[in-house]
Amino acid sequence: MRGTEAQSRIKINRLLEDAGWRFFNDENGRANIQLEQGVTITTQEIDALGEDFENNHQGYIDFLLLNENSRPLVVLEAKREEKNPLDGKEQAREYAKSIIELLINREIII
Repeated sequence: MRGTEAQSRIKINRLLEDAGWRFFNDENGRANIQLEQGVTITTQEIDALGEDFENNHQGYIDFLLLNENSRPLVVLEAKREEKNPLDGKEQAREYAKSIIELLINREIII
């Protein structure tokens, strides 16, 4: 049995912290990761993403990385190991489109 999405998130948490990203304010600065940022996307966009989505208008960005001014910089989507990474990329792309006016660099999705 392969890893769950929750296990993937734990790995990503560690990698982000090792790279200097912060989940909490500390002596190095303000938190620069937001978890489960809500976004609104259309039913058509959700349906296009397939069975990995609940059938509603609300999605959640797994990790939203912020710049030094606390503005969105990177949308990062976690998936369980057996999922095709391109599925996560497309999901992250839809989330990024929903907050496009907030993103500094409109091409960074992971």
